[in-house]
Amino acid sequence: MAQTKPLTTASGLVYESVKDGTGESPKATDTVKVHYRGTFLDGKEFDSSYKRGEPTEFPLNRVIPCWTEGVQRMKPGGKAKLTCPPAIAYGERGAGGVIPPNTTLNFEVELVSVRR
Repeated sequence: MAQTKPLTTASGLVYESVKDGTGESPKATDTVKVHYRGTFLDGKEFDSSYKRGEPTEFPLNRVIPCWTEGVQRMKPGGKAKLTCPPAIAYGERGAGGVIPPNTTLNFEVELVSVRR
């Protein structure tokens, strides 16, 4: 288990490795497959691939900046916690009536695989 101290980056992302993976970290242009759980600061869950029963796959440069930055720090098989301030999440607009404007979000992310 990695469980390192949280690292705060210049963008405001707080990255905490929970389990180290192996292999190469993804680049922003890669497609990644992840399992994740998203929660508000009070712990209330707003989204989860675990509940849907399968990981989600997407181009890493097509998601919120917090994910693009945070997942590039991971390696396949790794798990991390990302704390995403509004500026690198959904900002002033929020998202789909689910995420209010100017909301900090927490994500638990498991990087399943990387496709170049």
